[in-house]
Amino acid sequence: QVQVVESGGGLVQPGGSLRLSCTASGSIFRIDVMGWYRQAPGKERESVATITRDGSINCADSLKDRFTISRDNVKNTVYLQMNSLKPEDTAVYYCNVHIYEQYSYRWLEVWGQGTLVTVSQ
Repeated sequence: QVQVVESGGGLVQPGGSLRLSCTASGSIFRIDVMGWYRQAPGKERESVATITRDGSINCADSLKDRFTISRDNVKNTVYLQMNSLKPEDTAVYYCNVHIYEQYSYRWLEVWGQGTLVTVSQ
């Protein structure tokens, strides 16, 4: 089995920064794309940023100036650095990881449980 656990969410004032982390563990043979998605209250889930194993990045145009995605392939971890946060960034942030499972030899798309980011005074 594999699991994905996020951390780093919380309450931050407008203009502040947060760094989210997401670590995959379990019977992992290989990890391909890792990414962050978010879902604000009353809205659909949207893509924030994704990063491939070799470091190719795709980030939402509206967030490129403030959000940075990175990963550590040794630690099976993806990060999301969020700067100059705005109230409209308030959402549950989900990690998404594409994993080739070690013993079943199949690709799995695994979601984390989500971490809440609240941007407010």
